[in-house]
Amino acid sequence: MSNELTELQAFLVLNALPNIGPITLNRLLQELDGDPRAVFTVGSRRLEAVKGVGPAISSTIAAWREHFDLEKEETRMAKADTTFITTRDAAYPKLLKEINDPPIGLYRKGRYEFDAPCIAIVGSRRSTLYGQATAKRFGIELARLGFCIVSGLARGIDTAAHEGALSVGGKTAAVLGCGIDIIYPPENLALYRRIEAEGAILSEFPFGRRADRQSFPMRNRVVAGMCDATVVVETDVNGGAMITARFAGEQGRLIYAVPGRIDQSTSSGCHQLIRDGATLLTSVDDILGELNYLDGLRPAPIPAKEGELVASPGRLTADEAAVFECFRGGGQLAPDALAQQTGLPADRVSATLMLLELKRLIAKRADGAFEARGDRSG
Repeated sequence: MSNELTELQAFLVLNALPNIGPITLNRLLQELDGDPRAVFTVGSRRLEAVKGVGPAISSTIAAWREHFDLEKEETRMAKADTTFITTRDAAYPKLLKEINDPPIGLYRKGRYEFDAPCIAIVGSRRSTLYGQATAKRFGIELARLGFCIVSGLARGIDTAAHEGALSVGGKTAAVLGCGIDIIYPPENLALYRRIEAEGAILSEFPFGRRADRQSFPMRNRVVAGMCDATVVVETDVNGGAMITARFAGEQGRLIYAVPGRIDQSTSSGCHQLIRDGATLLTSVDDILGELNYLDGLRPAPIPAKEGELVASPGRLTADEAAVFECFRGGGQLAPDALAQQTGLPADRVSATLMLLELKRLIAKRADGAFEARGDRSG
């Protein structure tokens, strides 16, 4: 019987019912003193007295078992070690509650409880090496400062941002545009598992829900809504990151855009955002200055381990380690010489040199060659 639903079960059912948007769900809960169980017991006349609720919605609620297999969902959640957090839970992102249409609940894998401010880093799936290096750099630097990096687990900029945060032991959250049991893109399985272990995976969609044109914008509003600021690294004018930025603007959040080449389509969206009033972003100082946290509210930076350099060679990727090794003994090397010594393609050498510069392990000389920094304190 519907009146036997627990509060959590009622939230799960309401969240999964078709053709009932989050605005209507939140209005229903508000009208019924926040009790989701009451939605299934008050009857159609009371439900249809709520703005936006008509006979179709009240009928769907009354016949919810025809639309959603609660027992199957609970079994899937238990097997996948997944919880469902609602707006009543302390682990529900606080800023997300403030938007006009917050999800009434989120499926969550991982144990991170969003006790530090979040910053979104988003951009194109078809990103350049410059864009990926920049996203990773901001992921690293902001995570070191104690922010949780939020993105969408997509190819390109999202992946680089998540990896940057994880590379320094920081926190990161991935918000999915599909059910939490669906890993998309599939090549990010290992990254998905790392984020689950060290941060959180979130989705407002039930198990088995495939991504579509509706689900991605819904995901983007969550990304923007749970964050103090959104950083757009690369996007064309019609990219999904532009939707995230629009949501951030509507929600009164800060928007930053990274400039790029004027002849690169993946930068056209960022340039449009800057023309429209987004803050041009060149360093994390631009973000810290505008956020202007009061004393005690800025997140605590990640402490370095005793004796550990901030940019430790022990944390390098295979390409970075191979290139960095060439500088042992004080070598001063040009990119073409590094390509010869390492056997890496020229484009990978260039991208790797950029990352090593960002980690303050090497410096570029006036003659175009590179050398190891004498001081690697970062």
